Amino acid sequence: MDKEKLRIDKYLWAIRLFKTRSQASAAIDAGRVKLQGAAVKASRTVAVGDEYEVRTEGRKWVIKVTGLLEQRKQFAEASQFYQDLTPPEELERLKAFQPTSFHTGKRQSKIGRPTKKQRRDIEGFMEDPD
Repeated sequence: MDKEKLRIDKYLWAIRLFKTRSQASAAIDAGRVKLQGAAVKASRTVAVGDEYEVRTEGRKWVIKVTGLLEQRKQFAEASQFYQDLTPPEELERLKAFQPTSFHTGKRQSKIGRPTKKQRRDIEGFMEDPD
């Protein structure tokens, strides 16, 4: 594959805006990736200097291509292949809606489904005294 010909879906996956290439393709097909206000196709070739507007699940990005990256790399390396031109208003909006604690996947205390001990206590309380 020639280094000058790189598909937009592969590029967005390589610079880590999307977790999988199929997610990048789906976003492109849904019209969430635009070049100069017009939606692009997944097969579009990326050129250095292009500015794309990308809406991911969590935020809206405005990126300028500074280099072509074909293989997925670590975030620190991948971030050198684009320039983030996201407007400050968008970044402020993100900060306002970010939770104060990081979601670890564990149940927060006293919220949601009861623990085994709490369930036993509830069952003991609900039993008839007959």
